[in-house]
Amino acid sequence: MDRDEQTLREAYRAFNERDIAAALALMHPAVDWPNAWKGGRLLGREAVEAYWVRQFEQISSRVEPMGFSRRQDGSIDVDVHQVVREAASGELLTDARIVHRWRLEDGLVVRMDVIEPAEEAKPPS
Repeated sequence: MDRDEQTLREAYRAFNERDIAAALALMHPAVDWPNAWKGGRLLGREAVEAYWVRQFEQISSRVEPMGFSRRQDGSIDVDVHQVVREAASGELLTDARIVHRWRLEDGLVVRMDVIEPAEEAKPPS
C-alpha cells in the first residue's frame, strides 16, 4: 500500500467515524470538493466542514473502499460501496457502488470527484 492509498483509507475511516477534523487534516487548505448531496462544488476546508455538518444532520452515509486503482494521469479511482440513510428515521435512501476519483499533491487531497456508474444499456424498444 502506497502513501496515497494510506491517506485515502484514513480519509474514509475519519468520514465514517464522523471525525471531521481528522478528515480535513488530510486535505489541502484550498481543496476542491463535490457537493454530491445538492450539486455543485465546494472550495476550501471550511466549506467542506460546513457541508458535512449540514449533511450529517439530514443523512447518514457510510462509504467503504472496495478497490484502488491509479490512473495514467496520477489520480486514484476508488471503487466504494456507499450506503445512505435518512438521519432521523434510518430509512435506506441509497445502496450503491460508485467511484470516487481523487487527486493528491504532497500527501494532501486537492480534489475529489464522484463518478456516477454508467447507465446500463437499455434494450431497443
